[in-house]
Amino acid sequence: MYETEATVVLGPVSRGSLVGALTAAALGVGFVEVRKNGGPAHDSDRWVLRTTGPDYRDRHVDFGFRRELVRAGDRVLMVDDWADTGATARVVRQLVDDCGAQWIGAAVIVDGLMDPRLRHDLPIRALLDVRTL
Repeated sequence: MYETEATVVLGPVSRGSLVGALTAAALGVGFVEVRKNGGPAHDSDRWVLRTTGPDYRDRHVDFGFRRELVRAGDRVLMVDDWADTGATARVVRQLVDDCGAQWIGAAVIVDGLMDPRLRHDLPIRALLDVRTL
């Protein structure tokens, strides 16, 4: 699927946490849950945080995780259930960059991307394409 092997899988809540954790277990690597609109207020550790561009409901969502969980030199794969606007994958990629880690790409169950360039730019790989459902 990707030329580089992941050392960490990131999964955005809620369904990305489920499929991401299963993917990490299958790969034998670490897993980090990327939380929405949560974070440092609930935890005393240092966090990395970013806000998305508009999602499929035209919302801007805050995403983040504890900084210590992704280290410089990690190779990171994001796993989620669906890609529509690419907003989640873009913001998670920025979080990975903020940590000095290497972004491999995003793996999703369903590709519903409105902008086909994102498949290459992010890159995103999917099991199913929304146009065939």
